[in-house]
Amino acid sequence: MSKREEFEAAARERILIKDGPYGTEIQRAKLSAEDYAGDTGLPQDQMGNNDLVNLTQPQVIRAICDSYIDAGAHVLATNTFNANRISQADYGAEGLVHEINVAAARIIREAVDAREDGVPRFVAGAVGPTNKTLSLSPDVEDPGFREVTFDEIVDVYVEQTRALVEGGVDFILIETVFDTLNCKAAIMAVKQLEREFGHEIPLMISLTLTDLSGRNLSGHTVEAFWYTVRHARPLTIGLNCSFGAEQLRPHVQTLSDIADTWLMAYPNAGLPNDLGEYDELPETTAALTRVWAENGRVNALGGCCGSTPDHIAAVAKAVRGVTPRKLPRIAPVMHLAGLDPFTIAA
Repeated sequence: MSKREEFEAAARERILIKDGPYGTEIQRAKLSAEDYAGDTGLPQDQMGNNDLVNLTQPQVIRAICDSYIDAGAHVLATNTFNANRISQADYGAEGLVHEINVAAARIIREAVDAREDGVPRFVAGAVGPTNKTLSLSPDVEDPGFREVTFDEIVDVYVEQTRALVEGGVDFILIETVFDTLNCKAAIMAVKQLEREFGHEIPLMISLTLTDLSGRNLSGHTVEAFWYTVRHARPLTIGLNCSFGAEQLRPHVQTLSDIADTWLMAYPNAGLPNDLGEYDELPETTAALTRVWAENGRVNALGGCCGSTPDHIAAVAKAVRGVTPRKLPRIAPVMHLAGLDPFTIAA
């Protein structure tokens, strides 16, 4: 079977578990600036450049991945959220983008392949939104101004995703989508690579909301976003980051009703406190997401900001044995979208 078929077969049998974030765990490792930089020779301070750790401290990334596998994760994402030319330019490390992504993919690939226990597991190459937006101007005096063009963003994503595929990922995960146009650039990049490589590269797409009304930064509702990206035939669609499970519940429900593909959601561990830290206990996150599972709303669950291997283990335990969501039958009508959805009646 293809990796898409393997995932679908596994998703019919159980609710799959995605891992959690790497940032929190890397911080726990208490790396020094020298640890971050390693022997790269980069002149700028690399403290906080978590993606570079794939190259300079691969044993740290492997240990984090192993901890998520031990917690019960089936979908293991690469530590490459900011491993693109635009984001790495902040550290003067844009010349290492290819190496970072290949190394990141190989670490997770090796960790997954080392488990010979018959449990289906998959490697997702994580692609973040970059720190630029195509839909909005950063200059309030010039609404038409953009720091980058669509074609430039496509090229950035081609570079990153090519390296991730070279490193051995099964899927490309376009996550934390705050700008739908950035997401479409990432989709186009993957489609270009599919033509180049001559085979499918399955996509996972995950939206992030910027307010409780259910819109992302570029203004799209959950429904409008789905109708905008559905043509890409993503393996999974879903929501991540934004809020905790309690606040995401109605939006997960909306997406579950309209998306005729597998749904993967990974909320934050609640809302941050006044210090920007997350206090939600693993048992609380697990109880909230179990409700989603019991109501037939999800096919895969994981954790985003503030989540730890303990959160992932608690979620895995909470949904063990719960029947996964069945894909809805969608009427064959035309769905269009601006910032809001529009359906042409049959």
